[in-house]
Amino acid sequence: MDDTVLDVRGLTCPLPVLRARKTLKTLSEGALLTVLATDPSSVKDFQIFCQQTGYHLETWTEDAEGVFRYSIRKTAGA
Repeated sequence: MDDTVLDVRGLTCPLPVLRARKTLKTLSEGALLTVLATDPSSVKDFQIFCQQTGYHLETWTEDAEGVFRYSIRKTAGA
């Protein structure tokens, strides 16, 4: 399986989601995309993005430095 990391730290809405969408389109079904972001609004943005597109938001965390890490699985039909 492909595991890809997308670093969008420092970018604000809507750029993190737009860059993730563009990257996910290039990945094969079942691939995992890890997104690193610093925009606090990205939490809600990625939840809505995955609900609307059918991608699976497996996990998201925030570390002590304020970096959000999202694990998004490309699913069939998404």
